[in-house]
Amino acid sequence: MKKRCKAHTLVELIMIVVILGALAFIAVPRLQFATVYRKQADTVAQKLVTDLRRTRRLAVSDAATNTDGFALNRTGSTYEIVDLSDGTTIPNGTFSIDSKISCSGGTSFQFGPLGNLKTGSNSQLTVSAQGKTFTISITPATGIGQCTEN
Repeated sequence: MKKRCKAHTLVELIMIVVILGALAFIAVPRLQFATVYRKQADTVAQKLVTDLRRTRRLAVSDAATNTDGFALNRTGSTYEIVDLSDGTTIPNGTFSIDSKISCSGGTSFQFGPLGNLKTGSNSQLTVSAQGKTFTISITPATGIGQCTEN
């Protein structure tokens, strides 16, 4: 007895390749983008904490000449560091946040010459993307900021 191998036709092979391609087209980008956006949320949260600390440092270091202080103001997906004595944005003080990253909570963090948050300032901000959330909290009395992952 002779064994016969059943050969696959070209059409069957093409159908398998098309089905595998469609699955890869749908699944792979979703997995990678979710990871990328979670990492971006972490990066944005750390950048915001750094810029809040920078704003506080500017208020303390310029206290002798600027008794009004400095503020980090957020509007939607952008924020800027502003000199409260004259209302100008400091050089290299405007930043944008990717639209895939959600920021909610505080919109104005004003630091006085002693580094404390001024009355009426916000003290908390939330950054999130794809199920990963970070909370940035500022201690009003000292102006010290920290970021925690929820």
